[in-house]
Amino acid sequence: MPVTGSQQLFRRVLVWGAAFIGAVGVVASLIGWLVAGGSGVASAVIGAGMTLVFVTLTALSIRLGGKLSLGGFFGVVLGGWIFKMVAFLAFVYFLRQADFINGPVLFGTLVVSILGSLALDSWVFLSARIPIGE
Repeated sequence: MPVTGSQQLFRRVLVWGAAFIGAVGVVASLIGWLVAGGSGVASAVIGAGMTLVFVTLTALSIRLGGKLSLGGFFGVVLGGWIFKMVAFLAFVYFLRQADFINGPVLFGTLVVSILGSLALDSWVFLSARIPIGE
């Protein structure tokens, strides 16, 4: 089965996003270790992991929705977005009560990972060369 341009695009989004979030996780873990010791490292790893899961779910929901009708596309993407918001809020609620979490390190890792991955996704999509009609 030949690989289409959109498949290559989603592969690039996932690979570049995972590499970026991994790098942020390493740097944030280092900073977390300096700031808060082991709890800082755990917070950085959890923040980067959360971002990776949610970024991957976004890309997969768009790819799955792209195979459906327009209504199906919006249903899958909106449903995925709602699921991610509820899961994120529930996860943060439970993490707030955990003793091993350093809030500022977790928050900083989430913000840098999310904003950076959004910028990276935008760059990948804007620089893509996909033929019309695919």
